[in-house]
Amino acid sequence: MGQILFVVWRESVEAMLVIGILYSWLRHNPAGRSGLPWLWGGVGLGVALAGTLGAGILFFDESLSSAGQDYFKLAMTTAASALIVQMVIWMRRHGRTLKKDMESGLAARSAAGRWWGVTTLTALAVAREGSETVVFLYGMGLGQQGLTRASFAATAVSGVALAVATYWLLQKGGRMISWRFFFRLTEGLLLLLAASLLMNSVEQLISLDLVPALVDPLWDSSALIDDSSTMGSLFATFTGYRSHPALTMLLAYVGYWLAVYKLTRPSAAPAERVAA
Repeated sequence: MGQILFVVWRESVEAMLVIGILYSWLRHNPAGRSGLPWLWGGVGLGVALAGTLGAGILFFDESLSSAGQDYFKLAMTTAASALIVQMVIWMRRHGRTLKKDMESGLAARSAAGRWWGVTTLTALAVAREGSETVVFLYGMGLGQQGLTRASFAATAVSGVALAVATYWLLQKGGRMISWRFFFRLTEGLLLLLAASLLMNSVEQLISLDLVPALVDPLWDSSALIDDSSTMGSLFATFTGYRSHPALTMLLAYVGYWLAVYKLTRPSAAPAERVAA
């Protein structure tokens, strides 16, 4: 449940950031006010596109055999892990100039009267965040967690509500709560979540006899933190920790963090304050 809340919250805040940048520019520029209906049209279109993707994934999943679902779940879990890392890298490289780049694009479209470009830009931005959320949530195996539709919907709504409050605080908080702090904190949590998803993938690869376990278990740390306990399970969910890991899982975990270090090191500069 905590993973759902975190993912919906983080992705919703990022979507609100993009919408906020576009809205602020259009609202405060006389030439841009005509584009406001196109902005909200883009928001609706983006949500619809993300919803269509979610429905398509669920439909495809239900049409597969039991074995096919296992392989599809494996592919989506691995994709979700890779997508999280890619998203963090993208924000590190483009976060500092995000506001400037978007406002430059809006100015060009406003001058040319091409308001459909605002709809397209907004729809793509919202659909990107929504699609990432769909892939992340499916990759976490929500269908296997025993969640009812009502409990999932309540958690998702809570995540959006929390995102609204967070966005307001980030806009009003000044130095106390900055966009830079927000991105630095959530980047770390996202990378831990991606590591957890990768461990799920490796675990499934081993269970399907697609890769060898090598040594299983490599150790037993359940006396310290038992991943079958309530707190241990929560810790494992967000970090990929296993109290009885196979050697293959340990090698994958170490390899993941080495790859993350190498990929993020050249763009180590964090996202600056990009909101209006």
